This record gives sequence, structure tokens and C-alpha cells, in this order.
Amino acid sequence: MSINTISQNKQRQSFHDFDEIWLFGYGSLIYKVDFPFIEKAPASIIGWQRRFWQGSDDHRGTPQQPGRVVTLIQSALDECSGMAYKVTQDVFEHLDYREKNGYLRYEVDIYFKGLESDNIKNANYKKGVVYIAHEDNVAFLGEASEHEIALQVHRCSGPSGHNRDYVFQLADALQALGDNDEHVISIERILKQLNRKV
Repeated sequence: MSINTISQNKQRQSFHDFDEIWLFGYGSLIYKVDFPFIEKAPASIIGWQRRFWQGSDDHRGTPQQPGRVVTLIQSALDECSGMAYKVTQDVFEHLDYREKNGYLRYEVDIYFKGLESDNIKNANYKKGVVYIAHEDNVAFLGEASEHEIALQVHRCSGPSGHNRDYVFQLADALQALGDNDEHVISIERILKQLNRKV
């Protein structure tokens, strides 16, 4: 199921056209920040929605029992909230490895919400980079009901821990940002019910 995208990502952006490099995180990059950054700010991207449609056999599952993690699906009327990080180019050596299972880097406009520094106070948006696992990657699991997703998540774990912890940590991080993502909240609620039955 794995597809290693490291070499593809190294060829996707040279970053020479970037005055500064902003990375948009919408999943584990919100709460598991294991890379250095210069500054961060709550932000969003327009025309995308977060969905638990990507398989994970390298972090939150195994090749025999892949977990589910979030990717972005195009949706013209939606806005996806997350966290933006101003970074240097060298962090992508680590991030390309971390996001190697089907995720490719894409350029997006990142719109800032709570502007924390003088550098971005006068800018509504910045050009940035986001990792997206599109439906043509072999790890893509696709659409399922939130109940089916929760059942799969409930029974999966991998090198990075239980799949359900990914959901709980993401839900907590989004709540702290003031984002009521109905898809995530619904899966979290079902998982909590399943945990009580164990």
C-alpha cells in the first residue's frame, strides 16, 4: 500500500520564488510539531475540506491493517482551518519523510486569522505549501461513512501509536483553534462511544 513520495516532493518546489516559506498544517502538523519554525499563526485555506480518507500503514496502522488519517478534498464552498508555520527550506528534509506515504506538496494561498507578529499583520494571505494525498495515490482509502471510519480507526494502531489518539489529538487541537469541524467531531464522538463499550 505504501507509496514513497520523497523523491517526487524534492522536485516539486525549488522555493526560489518564495520570499518566505509558509507551511499549512491541517492534521497532525497542528499538534505534533516536531520541526523547527520561525513563527506560527492560525490560518485557513479556501476550497478544501478535511476528510479521513487517506490510509496510513506507516504511522497509525500497518500494511495488514491500515489506519485512517486526514487529507484534503477539493470543495469550492468550504474553508479548512489549521496552523501556518514560517519555516526554512531545510525542514522539508524531515517533513518529506514524515509525509511520504502518498502526500505531495502543493502551493496554496494561506489566509491568516489570529495574526501574532508584525511580519504578517498587514497581509491577509501568503503563498505557502501544503501536503495533500490525492485520490490517485495507492494509499487512498476513499469515502466511507463516519461510523465505518470510526470502526476502522478504533481497531488500528501503528508505529506512531493508536489511530484513535490521532483523532482525539486532532479534535482537541481544532477545538483550541475554535474550529468545529463536523467530520472530525462526529468521528471523535463515535470513537468515545466505542471506547466506553470496551
